Amino acid sequence: MMFKKILIANRGEIACRVIRACRELGIKTVAVYSDADRAALHVRMADEAYHIGPPPSSESYLRHDKILDVARTSGVDAVHPGYGFLSENAEFVREVTALGIKFIGPPLEAMEGMGGKISARKIAIEAGVPVVPGTTEPLRSYEDARRTAASFGYPVMLKASAGGGGKGMRLVAEESELQSALETAQGEAAASFGDDSVYIEKAIVRPRHIEIQIFSDTHGNHVHLGERECSIQRRHQKVIEEAPSPIDSAELRQAMGECAVKVAKAVNYEGAGTVEFLVSDLDRSFYFLEMNTRLQVEHPVTELVTGIDLVREQIYVAAGRELSFTQDDIVLRGHAIECRVYAEDADAGFLPSPGKITRLRLPQGPGVRDDGGIYEGAEVSIYYDPMISKFAVYGRDRAEAIDRMRRALLEYQVDGIKTTLPFFREVMDDEVFIRGDLDTGFINGFMERRKTVEPDRETKDAAIIAVALAMQKRNAAASAGNSDRQMSRWVSAGRAASVKGI
Repeated sequence: MMFKKILIANRGEIACRVIRACRELGIKTVAVYSDADRAALHVRMADEAYHIGPPPSSESYLRHDKILDVARTSGVDAVHPGYGFLSENAEFVREVTALGIKFIGPPLEAMEGMGGKISARKIAIEAGVPVVPGTTEPLRSYEDARRTAASFGYPVMLKASAGGGGKGMRLVAEESELQSALETAQGEAAASFGDDSVYIEKAIVRPRHIEIQIFSDTHGNHVHLGERECSIQRRHQKVIEEAPSPIDSAELRQAMGECAVKVAKAVNYEGAGTVEFLVSDLDRSFYFLEMNTRLQVEHPVTELVTGIDLVREQIYVAAGRELSFTQDDIVLRGHAIECRVYAEDADAGFLPSPGKITRLRLPQGPGVRDDGGIYEGAEVSIYYDPMISKFAVYGRDRAEAIDRMRRALLEYQVDGIKTTLPFFREVMDDEVFIRGDLDTGFINGFMERRKTVEPDRETKDAAIIAVALAMQKRNAAASAGNSDRQMSRWVSAGRAASVKGI
């Protein structure tokens, strides 16, 4: 039987995305909201909405008890967690299941097995999947870390066992940095996850971050849906994703896909999941990184190149149905690119830019998709992740997808706050990006390149004319009859100054 009513234990654009899928299936939806989200789009879209507390997520969206009270009150028969918040919280899954409500996600045992990076590494090793050389137990002390790092050779990476999103992660280039990095990583891990366990891995030089989308049902079917290129990151969080990867190797895709399916089978997985790999830029060797036991932010690019609605499929699988496709049905067609539009100022180190959206104009046209959670007049809160939209385009090949993204980003207009839209517009014109020469250090390199980029002639001329106009205004003594000649002289002076590098 299909579900009659689903509670979405989340907010923003992912809550809107799930609500849309439920509407298509004729399923009623229940939203939850904090004080900061009273007027949010997901609240307006849902059939029912319930207040769950003050703005801080620790007092609202992370409160198991409040969300479970809403589940009981509203009479839902399933809970969709979206991503973030409680989506990978095993205790929440246990409590939902105890109420006789279906959790739309993997079984508890799979979530617990893959929830800790150390336990996930052990499972991958047992399944015969290559992993980055590193420890399978938490570091006990600085001396333990020092000996282990010396055995691998620098650089090394410290990682929180219970972590995600770059929290508790530190790259260590040499031994002199190790002790302070270890203390920082442990402190950050304890503050973010309540667990200061940290392990150590050999750092892969210039790696690509490539992930495989997998899907499993309760009937023993496990399928992968190709790869996503996720190397463009800031603070270890992705900002641009593509499907397929620009390296586009059928052999590599098959090998990584088979390994991802091995991981899924090892934990009797169910539903949508993602197995993440680091791929060496030197020899295309790949290593298991972690498994995300939930839907990913970047799922739209996979949907665009496979034609499969992953959220709809999640609901079907949770309701007990077999997968609606087999491995032989999966064919990647065309190319998709997604930009995560954040309320952030890229020129200020991607600092958040909360505030009111005074104007919003969304792109249109062929191959354009915007999964947003905002509207004109909406407030971007200081309390939550500043992502306001998953913006994706589709083309017949990568070149067409880049052209389409470039055009669509020019149409995308948001006023009242700073966003990452200007940053994305520049990236789409970057020669390194266009070549597909990507790795996890792309943004650092890009920021260095843009410091040395020479403005094009049109930009120079516009700047020269602007300076000339300003100088002419200040020249109040010039007669009206001589204004044309005066302008000509100022433009000439401006060009001369430009040549001299002024």
